[in-house]
Amino acid sequence: MKKNIEYKKIIFDFICLMVGCILLAFAITSILKPNGLVTGGITGISIILDRLVGVKYTYIYYTLSILIFIGSWMTLGRREAKKIVLLSIIFPLVLIVFEIIDISFIKNDTILASIYYGIIGGIGCGLVLKRGFSTGGTDTVAKILHYKMLPFISISQILLCIDVVIILTSAFIYDENIALYGVLAQIVMVKSIDIVLFGFGSKFVKIEVISDKSNEINEYIMNSIRRGISTYEIKGGYTNIRKEKLVSVCSLRESMLIKRYISQIDTDAFVNVLPVMGVWGNGIGFASVMEETINN
Repeated sequence: MKKNIEYKKIIFDFICLMVGCILLAFAITSILKPNGLVTGGITGISIILDRLVGVKYTYIYYTLSILIFIGSWMTLGRREAKKIVLLSIIFPLVLIVFEIIDISFIKNDTILASIYYGIIGGIGCGLVLKRGFSTGGTDTVAKILHYKMLPFISISQILLCIDVVIILTSAFIYDENIALYGVLAQIVMVKSIDIVLFGFGSKFVKIEVISDKSNEINEYIMNSIRRGISTYEIKGGYTNIRKEKLVSVCSLRESMLIKRYISQIDTDAFVNVLPVMGVWGNGIGFASVMEETINN
């Protein structure tokens, strides 16, 4: 029974991965590239290099994906590299196939193309992230730079700088209008990803775990997810047995990774996930109390 559930979960994860890759590849080959648009990430880098060196952007994308995968393996370790191995191999292949098929969707309307790319590409990317995979793009580059060179700058800030540099570069290679449309496409895409991942509610959740494997779960959250954790001693009202409750605040995607790990080591664990209206403090993606006070 347990194996059947695991197999169904693996199949469903793979289906979501493939659907996400297809949607993102369609958005790039049928909307973004035909309209001469540029976006952030390694997609934007590949399109710019295509223009400069004359090599098809799909092959450049594949090369960059493999290099990022190797760099992740060497600097962040095998566990982090495993998160991007499927995307590093599958998505570039899907991208090449769609480039060969050459399906036309929108042409000669850059505003609509920017919006459609952001929506369709965002949904595809969101599906991939929601199932616990990593895109293996500039987000991984940002992680490498953060952990190895720039620990005093957050991953999100490094990622933002990378995307800004890519889009600003497109203004010199193409023109300022293309860069502006690239910003529009990026904004719509980020919003679409947020909706797929979090719906229309909170971006952060509080996850509470009661398990006999609390030490292993504590270590996983601290070292792999890199989130802080609090522990409480509780007593069951029915059993009168004392246990340890783990509490952490994280993103929805991270909570899914935590639940997946718990399901592998303790099927009897109690896991409770609650939406968080607001969170301030030290942590990835958290605003400091001082910043929030100043902004308000």
